[in-house]
Amino acid sequence: MYNHYKLIYKDKNMMYPYENLENFTLPNLLNRSVELYSQKKVLSKVDQEPMTYEGLNENVHEMIQLLKENGIRKGDKVALLSENMPNWAVAYFAVTYFGGVIVPILPDFHPADVQHIIRHSEAKAVFVSQKHLQTIEELEDSNIKFVVKLDKLKIIDELTNHSYISKLKQRISPKELPKPDEDDMAALLYTSGTTGHSKGVMLSHKNLVTNAMSAYKNVQIVPEDTFLSILPLAHTLECTVGMIVPILHGSDVVYIDKVPTPNVLIKAFASVKPTMILSVPLIIEKIYKNKILPKFTGSFIMRTLYSIPFTRKKLNQIAGKKLIETFGGRVRFFGIGGAGLARYVEQFLIEADFPYIVGYGLTETSPLIAGTRLGETKKIGSTGLPMVDVDVKIHEPNPINGEGEIYTKSPSVMLGYYKDEEQTKEVMDGEWFKTGDLGYIDDDGYLFISGRSKNVIIGAGGENIYPEQIESIINQNETVLDSLVMEQNGKLVARIHLDYELIDEIFDAKKLTESEIRNKIATHLEEMRVEVNEQLASFAKIQKYIEQIEPFVKTPTKKIKRFLYTE
Repeated sequence: MYNHYKLIYKDKNMMYPYENLENFTLPNLLNRSVELYSQKKVLSKVDQEPMTYEGLNENVHEMIQLLKENGIRKGDKVALLSENMPNWAVAYFAVTYFGGVIVPILPDFHPADVQHIIRHSEAKAVFVSQKHLQTIEELEDSNIKFVVKLDKLKIIDELTNHSYISKLKQRISPKELPKPDEDDMAALLYTSGTTGHSKGVMLSHKNLVTNAMSAYKNVQIVPEDTFLSILPLAHTLECTVGMIVPILHGSDVVYIDKVPTPNVLIKAFASVKPTMILSVPLIIEKIYKNKILPKFTGSFIMRTLYSIPFTRKKLNQIAGKKLIETFGGRVRFFGIGGAGLARYVEQFLIEADFPYIVGYGLTETSPLIAGTRLGETKKIGSTGLPMVDVDVKIHEPNPINGEGEIYTKSPSVMLGYYKDEEQTKEVMDGEWFKTGDLGYIDDDGYLFISGRSKNVIIGAGGENIYPEQIESIINQNETVLDSLVMEQNGKLVARIHLDYELIDEIFDAKKLTESEIRNKIATHLEEMRVEVNEQLASFAKIQKYIEQIEPFVKTPTKKIKRFLYTE
């Protein structure tokens, strides 16, 4: 039975095992790694010459000189707008090294949003890649004094409607550089949430460094490890776990120089042979649903064998080995975060002995709050145990099932929202941060997420209905790419985005008229609705499926922007 009193969990008997890193700042972290791993490679693009730790350090200090010569001082904001590349890290560490504040901007943001962020943050300079230069050229009414092209790490002397001139030409000794305190703001990140409200999250040096160090209990990382970076660095998950963590451990990171399509990824896996990959659930879910599952359900014999637990596990183990080979043959850590992982996919990963980890967190927590651990017991649907030095509790738990809002307290909780004390106060309860997520903690201390509190739909009898859980069931159908459950006129409905290529193949669309295809799709949606409803409680049954012709608009971590579809 659930222990209603075990509502708080913390692993207390641990300390960070990193010598010479008592002062938790990004320059201290970088200096330590440069001293330990100076000649080892650290950053590169696929099949290109890598930058060494010593080379990274030299490039960082060259950039510091450029920034200081052009008037950037401690506390000044500098924006960073670019796709992933080695120089992204150079800009990040250069700005934060002497107490500047980096403002990473997601390249998927609309140009108008990018320009708003630059103005709102009061950035005095911008690092920008060639690909996004036009967005900066169109910028007006800002505090920008100069622009650095990230591809070459050179100041752009002239832009359309702009002219930037270097001012202070004296060289500055590293000893003269101001040193940031661990509680100083290091990064200002603007969220791209599902609610439509972008907020500037202020993260300190201590927030970021302690969060990177907190992962050591979840997976052992060594200098010989190679990370393949496929998520945007401007997102906190990739920045902390995909950049700061490997640099902390002397590992190297490889970036893809193209849009990460399936074909590009397959070639990159074969070339890089990564040991570490950080991903979002959508990628592994698509691989299982579109590549693995059809082989086990394509014939009556295979479907029968796959329905037997013993043979299913054997088949999944074989598939797991092939999956590791697909990723280059050396993967020993596949991190999954940014959204919930479908339970049926997680069951496959467990039975396949695939080295995956599920993590949970938010931008406001730098981001990690909890995570599963390699080599230890996993529970399907759980995000694992709290990270080292992180407290998690359930606020006002339901006396029946222990469910309530998840609160967290740690050295990684943000300083607050930039220029928004009111919203900061709304999400803080003393030292506790209110995540806005609902969940519970079981007797073993494992955290389970039910859904976002803002997304919960209240049933006619007062029941909590979590749309994310219903969507996970709907998405198991091979013809469904995405779904969105919502309340409409007092009824539960689901918008369904179908895999139209597969639909055409199943229905042999070439032989049908447009009207016949539409009728078949309508029938198919209704059959799916009935099938899904058989798996749902009476108060959570879907009354109607609505076909979503265009793909859903999503955040960089592939979560649907729900606010766009609430009307």
